[in-house]
Amino acid sequence: MKLGARIFKTGVAIVFALFIAELLQLPNPVFAGIAAIFALQPSIYRSYLTVIEQIQSNLIGAAIAVLFALVFGNHIIAVGFAAIVAISIMLKFKLEKTVSLALVTVIAIMEIQSDEFLTFALIRFCTILVGVISAFVVNLVFIPPKFETKLFNSIHYTQDEIIRWIRIASRNAGDHQSTKQAITQLKDRLERIDQIYSFFKEERVYTKKATHSKGRKAVVYRELIEISHNSLEVLNRLHLHENELNDLPEHFRMMITERLDLLLTYHEQLHLKFIGKLKTDHTELHGPDAFIQRQEVMNIFVQQIAITQIDEEFSTYHLLHLVSSILKYEEQLEHVDRLITSYQNFHSNELTVQIEETY
Repeated sequence: MKLGARIFKTGVAIVFALFIAELLQLPNPVFAGIAAIFALQPSIYRSYLTVIEQIQSNLIGAAIAVLFALVFGNHIIAVGFAAIVAISIMLKFKLEKTVSLALVTVIAIMEIQSDEFLTFALIRFCTILVGVISAFVVNLVFIPPKFETKLFNSIHYTQDEIIRWIRIASRNAGDHQSTKQAITQLKDRLERIDQIYSFFKEERVYTKKATHSKGRKAVVYRELIEISHNSLEVLNRLHLHENELNDLPEHFRMMITERLDLLLTYHEQLHLKFIGKLKTDHTELHGPDAFIQRQEVMNIFVQQIAITQIDEEFSTYHLLHLVSSILKYEEQLEHVDRLITSYQNFHSNELTVQIEETY
């Protein structure tokens, strides 16, 4: 069982909402607790947006509930029709994310059977708003999310695993089924990283300097994620064409393996460089040697295409995909290196993330 910050915050938000409702002596404080559950969001900015949307949708739900209760009474069929109308209106105003809590408001108000219906309806509406606002306050104060730290370490440890599998696959040392399962799991992890990145981008900053730094940092993280996708594509190509790779001439297979080892080491160094653990002018692919080696790969590849005309067992079609993915990976590495160098030159003192010992 995993106990994360959001699980704890959900419990704290419920307790806080119930406490405030009881402190204000609101009847049925349970509705405040229910509202807190629906209103809690993974980021502060999304919590703010949710508060605005919840207020709008609850106003719509409360207005429809009061209108239907006054016209049709508290019959269960009237409650159903009120819910249908409320859903239709909220979908029209693109408030579909807050439909659930608005329906809670409709039911909570229409189940009231009292001579002071309007007064109790207003109290129920306020009780639900207490839960919504309580959830926002808890998310703002209690263990505020640090998406940058989570983002960098998710990228770092996912990439570390991709690198290990590429080294295994390039030597044709991995089990076919195990590699296939690893690729599927790594794709899922990269999808979760994309989501964390969206949360990170949504975090607000309030000064012009911080906005500029955040923008450049977001570009670097976006490219780090993109390069992880590229490296996973290299792994996928190695996996798909493992038989063809094994049939390659020995010198060409060794050249691809050595080239990949160089690129993977380069990738590892970029992560250290980004967090200030490596000198900005030190990288594995620094200087004109990188171009010479890349050109050498292409020259040998062209030679092997000529050999194919004699030896039909050699598949240049599949090799083209593999070499293409490797070259794209290399170009992306160099691009990210330039971005990191530029960022370090202007904002080196503003980066606070570290590699966590455990992930």
